[in-house]
Amino acid sequence: MVISETARIHYFIYYRIRAGVDRDDAHANVRAMQAAIAARTMVSGRLMERRGDDATWMEIYESVADPAAFEAALGAETEAHRLADLIEPGSARHLERFIECA
Repeated sequence: MVISETARIHYFIYYRIRAGVDRDDAHANVRAMQAAIAARTMVSGRLMERRGDDATWMEIYESVADPAAFEAALGAETEAHRLADLIEPGSARHLERFIECA
């Protein structure tokens, strides 16, 4: 399968929230980060949590046309909003990239 250079990329980032973190503050922090990313890249994100496991969260960013710019903004805003402080010790944010099937 040949992947087109113009294929839009969809990002799925999942992680476990640290026990004891204030969920409302954490939601606000992630959403502020997503707003900053959207301001820089015009890519809006969604925040979800696993059904039956509200400590596992997922950010979804769809139809990214400029992956390099998006990933630079994602890295900068993740650090600026100190998302590492929300993550369960011993775990990490897992980033997956998908494209549409041709």
